[in-house]
Amino acid sequence: MVVQYKCPNCGADMAFDSTTGMLHCDSCGRNENIENMPKRDDGRQNNHESHQHSHSSGREENASWNTKDTSYSHQFEEEDVKEYHCKNCGAVLITDKDTTATTCSFCGAGVVLGDRLTGNLAPAKVIPFSINKEQAREAFVKWCKKGLLTPKGFMTADRIKNITGLYVPFWLYDLNGRGEVNATCTRVRTYEQGDYIYTETKYYNVYRNVDLNYLKVPADASSKMSDELMDKLEPYNYGNLKDFNMPYLAGYIAEKYNYDNRQLFPRVRQRVESYVNNFIDSTIRGYATTTYHNKNINLREVHADYVLLPVWMVCYDYKKSDHIFAMNGQTGKIVGKPPLSIGKIAAWFGGISGAAFIIMQILSLVSGGF
Repeated sequence: MVVQYKCPNCGADMAFDSTTGMLHCDSCGRNENIENMPKRDDGRQNNHESHQHSHSSGREENASWNTKDTSYSHQFEEEDVKEYHCKNCGAVLITDKDTTATTCSFCGAGVVLGDRLTGNLAPAKVIPFSINKEQAREAFVKWCKKGLLTPKGFMTADRIKNITGLYVPFWLYDLNGRGEVNATCTRVRTYEQGDYIYTETKYYNVYRNVDLNYLKVPADASSKMSDELMDKLEPYNYGNLKDFNMPYLAGYIAEKYNYDNRQLFPRVRQRVESYVNNFIDSTIRGYATTTYHNKNINLREVHADYVLLPVWMVCYDYKKSDHIFAMNGQTGKIVGKPPLSIGKIAAWFGGISGAAFIIMQILSLVSGGF
C-alpha cells in the first residue's frame, strides 16, 4: 500500500514541514495540522506477546487526502524486497524489507509504505523533525569549521555528498530497578601521642536497599544503524513525543525495527544496571575503604513503546573516502569521527610538551633560588 498525501487545493504532493510541524504543500502554500487529521486503522492489537498498548485510531475517511492505494504490482521473495508504484508519476519503486517511508527517485515525491506500518509494526509514538535539511547542512558546515585537529580541507565542508532525513526505530523502556547490598566500610584516623604515631581504624556494617524507576530508556532497534552513533545522539526531548500518524513520515525515509523489545532488553538491562550501581555507590561516601560482601540488582521491564526518532545522516567525501556523521533531528547534536590531521596533532603535542618544559625549567630555577 503506497500512501502519498495530495493537497486538497491543488492536488500537489504534501510533505511534513519541520519548521511548522504541519503537512505542507509547496505548490499553493496550504498547511494541514497533522494532529487534527484522522489516523489510519493500523491494526495493532491491544495486547500481544512483545508489549502492550492502549491505542485507538480511526480509519481514514477523507477521500480528498487520496492516501489509499493497494496497487503495488507484485511481491518478490517473502521478506526480501517489494515493488511499489509511485502515485505521483507512476514510476516503479523497489524497496528493501525494512523501509517504511522513502522518496521517489524520479519525481522526488514522499512515499509512505502503509502496509509496513500495521499491527506490531505500527509505532506508538514519533518525535517529528524540528530541523529541516537546509538547517542541518548549515549546522554541519559550522561544526566542521570547529575541528581543531581536522585537516583544513575537511574544515571547508564543501564535499557533502548527501544529507538524508531518516526516522530510526527505537524502543523506549520504562524499567524498575531494585538493589540490595551488604558491605564493610572503614574510617581511618592517624594521630600522634607522645613519641608514637597511632592509626585508628573503625569498621562499619553498611546495608542499602533501593527501589528505582527509570523512564524512557532508549535503544535503537535497527540492524543498519551503529549503536555507538545512536547512543551518542542522546538526549532527545521526550516532551515532544507525538501519537504516531503517517503524515509525519511524508518526505523522509523511515525504517521498521529489526529487533523487538525482548531481544533488546539485555542491552538495556546492562545499561541500567550501571545506573543502579552508580546510585548505590553514591550513597556510600565518606569511608576510607568499602568492601562489598554481596550486591544483588534486579531489573524488570514495566513497559516498552516502539517509537520513531529523527536523525539526519550526512555522507561526506574527503580524499575519496566516505565519512558518515549523524545529527539529532530534534536538537542538532552532531556525532561521528572526522579525519585527523597528523601535522596538527604533532604541532599540538609539540606545543604542550614545549609549554610543560618551560614550566618545569621555571619551577627548577625558582626552587633552586631558595
